[in-house]
Amino acid sequence: MVSRFADWLLSPDPYGGPPIYATECTTCDEASSGAESREDPEVWCLRHAARTGHTGFRSTVTTFLRATPRSGLSSGPA
Repeated sequence: MVSRFADWLLSPDPYGGPPIYATECTTCDEASSGAESREDPEVWCLRHAARTGHTGFRSTVTTFLRATPRSGLSSGPA
């Protein structure tokens, strides 16, 4: 997806690296470490639930974006 605002374009950053996945318990302050795959944070949730009985979690995915001046791009349809 590309979003346009005035003379700028916002798009995924090809140099930003892969998304980072993390989870946190919605009952207490504990959270997983960030990881490049969903598996480790999801396993953390299951282990945390088994240990504490807490069942609610928030998942966060961090992606990297790059704002580029529209004039710096090759010409194409507006």
